Amino acid sequence: MKKGYWVSLYFKIENQENLKKYSELATPVIKSYGGVPLIRGGKHDTFNGDDFSRTVVWEFPSYAKALECHSSKEYQDSWAVAKKTTKRHMQVVEGFSTE
Repeated sequence: MKKGYWVSLYFKIENQENLKKYSELATPVIKSYGGVPLIRGGKHDTFNGDDFSRTVVWEFPSYAKALECHSSKEYQDSWAVAKKTTKRHMQVVEGFSTE
């Protein structure tokens, strides 16, 4: 079974406190669906395309589990805290394996 990933590229954060509260609420929800944080901010260099202020990547046991988490009421309630003051490009992506 291929893993699933959330890839979020943040291009506008108007209220850091809202984003912090979202993170506090969302993290336990995401982990309850098997989510593991791989990238959460941190130092970066942009070589092509737009520069985003923050990148976040979560790994899930499966693509279906990643979608299920994103669609859950608990996750949507947590995102509502930052939704109006945070602009991001967010995708759920199926993983790839050469194995």
